[in-house]
Amino acid sequence: MSVPRPAAVVVLAAGEGTRMKSQTPKVLHEVCGRALVDHMLAAARRLEPERLIVVIGHDRERVGAHLASSSPDARAIVQREQRGTGHAVRTVLEEVGTITGTVLVTYGDVPLLRTETLAQLLEQHAADGNAVTVLTAVVPDPTGYGRIVRDAAGAVLEIVEEKDASPQQRAITEMNSGIYAFDGLLLADAVKRVSSDNAQGEEYLTDVLSILREEGHRVGAHVASDHVEVEGVNDRVQLAFVRKVLNRRLLEAHMRAGVTIVDPDSTWIDVGVEISPDVVIHPGTQLHGQTRIETGAEVGPASTLTGTTVGEGALVRNAVCDGAVIGPEVSVGPYAYLRPGTVLGRAAKVGTFVETKNTTVGERSKVPHLTYAGDATIGQDVNIGASTVFVNYDGVNKHPTTVRDGAFVGCDTMLVAPVTVGDGAYTAAGSVIIDDVPPGAIGVARAKQRNIEQWVLRRRAGTKSAKAAQKAIEQENGS
Repeated sequence: MSVPRPAAVVVLAAGEGTRMKSQTPKVLHEVCGRALVDHMLAAARRLEPERLIVVIGHDRERVGAHLASSSPDARAIVQREQRGTGHAVRTVLEEVGTITGTVLVTYGDVPLLRTETLAQLLEQHAADGNAVTVLTAVVPDPTGYGRIVRDAAGAVLEIVEEKDASPQQRAITEMNSGIYAFDGLLLADAVKRVSSDNAQGEEYLTDVLSILREEGHRVGAHVASDHVEVEGVNDRVQLAFVRKVLNRRLLEAHMRAGVTIVDPDSTWIDVGVEISPDVVIHPGTQLHGQTRIETGAEVGPASTLTGTTVGEGALVRNAVCDGAVIGPEVSVGPYAYLRPGTVLGRAAKVGTFVETKNTTVGERSKVPHLTYAGDATIGQDVNIGASTVFVNYDGVNKHPTTVRDGAFVGCDTMLVAPVTVGDGAYTAAGSVIIDDVPPGAIGVARAKQRNIEQWVLRRRAGTKSAKAAQKAIEQENGS
């Protein structure tokens, strides 16, 4: 990106977020598969800053651990007392020292802010030679925001908080986002002189603008093209709003890249999802984590995929898939549950009311309906009959079952692991298989049927069944 490379991006993420009413720190709440703070870091990272710094405070152990895992390139600095935005920036500079170059200051709760908007802020900051450039937005309702007061030439005079604004100033619709590009040397000097002499007893970063302007330095502003980008998240209502906006962005990007999304209003996609052209996503579908869907596949309706790969030309309907690998031309569902470790080979089928876990199904093999397959290896060209159960758990340990190529497992078979059904072997319907079945053999493990004549007439006398039986017997006897 041909923009001035910032010397540092400082992300303020120390606040408690009390309005979220949550035990989870505000910046760790997820939107479209990524924590709020990670959205901001992703946007900042694409600017290629020399330093990426996050100020943490509330629940710093938890937030710090998350950052160490998700963003090891970011340095976390602790603001032990949350005494305002100015104090947060001063804490950074006291720890890392004066930063020469442009310092971009932003927040960990603005997940809709685009890299492009930050780049435009930096470009204008450099082009105008400003000491500080504030990112602003024109909003339909500026209530609650600080207003940008400009002179007749359009230069920024001051930022006036609503409680201090005159009626004329309150009518201004350009608001302060709280996101700034600073000259690092001037920031280091001015932030030391920010006063906490206010009702909240806090040091505000907005005061740095006044200090720099009073000393004759140039203060500018860049207006964001879309005010929604600077929307912060302070409660669950705003969390839902930004999720909807971000989801729509993701959907539109996929559609413009050649993906058919039949009903965007009922489709949800995480930021890590990859979809190839000519995929069809049907209504009611959710795609989470690092899910990938290849060309020609169809997913949905009413399917939820998490960390799942779907191969070319596969069809997944009314299914829940978690950590599964679905090969090309595979058919899944309706009403299937693929759990982690499921791998389906080319042209395999997993049908209605089938659950799989840690199971490989070979090419062209079928598990059509009413089956549980756990810790199983199923070869190629196998047919698993309805109501088959791979009995893998003995109450303490899991055990494997192998069904080799070309085998045919009859309906209502219990395969009690560990057990192997050999190549081309059969099991008879209703069998409980506890020993290996050799190749080409048929395993039969069921009791011989015994019919007890007129049991219903004796033991269920007077019932509908008894009456029906009596009528049939009389008809057979010709009476």
